Amino acid sequence: MKRDSDRVKKAVAIATKAHEGQFRKTGEPYIVHPLAVKKILEDWGMDEDTIIAGILHDTVEDTELTLKDIEQEFGESVAFLVDGVTKLSVARNGMRDLDTYLPQTKDNFLRLMVALGDDIRVLIIKLADRLHNLRTLSALPPDKQKKIAKESLDVFAPLADRLNMGLLRVEMSDLAFKYVDPKRYAYLKDLIEKYNKQAARSLKKIETEISSALKKEKIKFILSGRVKSVYSLHKKLAKHDQNINEIYDLTALRVIVEDITDCYLTLGIIHSLYTPMNGRIKDYIAMPKQNGYQSLHTTVITKDKHIVEFQIRTKEMHEFAEHGLAASFYYNEQKLTENYKKGKIEHLPTNLLWITELQMTAAKLREGKKVDLKKLKLNLFADRIFVYTPKGDILDLPQGALPLDFAYRLHSEIGDHVVGVKINGKMANLNKKLEHGDVVEILTSKNQLPKTSWLDKIITSHARSKILHSLNSNNKKL
Repeated sequence: MKRDSDRVKKAVAIATKAHEGQFRKTGEPYIVHPLAVKKILEDWGMDEDTIIAGILHDTVEDTELTLKDIEQEFGESVAFLVDGVTKLSVARNGMRDLDTYLPQTKDNFLRLMVALGDDIRVLIIKLADRLHNLRTLSALPPDKQKKIAKESLDVFAPLADRLNMGLLRVEMSDLAFKYVDPKRYAYLKDLIEKYNKQAARSLKKIETEISSALKKEKIKFILSGRVKSVYSLHKKLAKHDQNINEIYDLTALRVIVEDITDCYLTLGIIHSLYTPMNGRIKDYIAMPKQNGYQSLHTTVITKDKHIVEFQIRTKEMHEFAEHGLAASFYYNEQKLTENYKKGKIEHLPTNLLWITELQMTAAKLREGKKVDLKKLKLNLFADRIFVYTPKGDILDLPQGALPLDFAYRLHSEIGDHVVGVKINGKMANLNKKLEHGDVVEILTSKNQLPKTSWLDKIITSHARSKILHSLNSNNKKL
């Protein structure tokens, strides 16, 4: 077990003293909650500043401690994070204080979203805070239970999914669903347990067969079962007219191997043992999901006529699928670079580029500028697509994005001089919506300048701001 640093111990001591005499609805001393948030953040592999901010996240709002006190004791970065979480709490409560922070934002949900834009770690702390609150939700009155649970399903679980924090999304969704629709939850939980009991013996036989075949080929592997979560089953049944026989992944077997080559070798071995179902092979390694998830999926029919799904991935892919990019290795790496300054990250990974939309919107609102908040909401929760440059670089865009959105995401200099586009090697119209997996080549000319009509050929706020800036600059030159 990792021992706490002196800074973390100091934060615990200060938080304990600040929250002295305060109690949770469970009857426990209030400090139990910040310490639980600390443990969750540690489990996610977050950096020390985030862990300290997690310990202190309620102090400014609920105690005599000030941001200035925190900055003096722990530095600017920790104070910045605590301030972000405090503003986020204010945003959720719809308090008037936030009018000075985001004067034009009246929608509490959008207040919350924009408040997250300053630093992604604010969201990580908030997710840890929300997870512990859900774990102890039984202490609250029924009306508050339902309100918090519904907000968790509608807002926080989807955000966890956007960060590819799979374990968090599953736990948060199931905890919340239990309060949103308790009868449905109990029915589906019972259904899953019955199915798993029936399938246990056949799965044991399949595990033995797979293990033997992989050992024979000298492939190093870890084999485990994965049970579908209650809320995931609820959503999937809705897509299949409540027909349980259409759900093929109630239980899946997961094979974790050393490298990508072994992923494909393992897929071949599984298909040599069992019959793959037509249309049920998905290569998320070559074509990752919108949140960056990578794995090979295949559904097979065994000799005993059992239907089983397999998920095959490397250890790194598995770590990413479980904990998300916002945890462990990404921030541990970022904090060592010059790019990691006061909550701003210069080069976000592809699947986190949507955060720049939040940062730009927050800045505009604070400057009193008009912002299309409905479009922001749509962009944040619309499905994302990955599109490729001819050189194989990947860009992340909201579904429905157009070639000019792609061009301006590449660089404003490219966007300003677009004369045409090739999609998958063929000339296309600038009004054509891009699709997941498209290879997009932007054609430019130095003589071309942005036109006002281009504003109807984009959906992202990033492209809109760049076009308006160029149009304004060009008008001044004239």
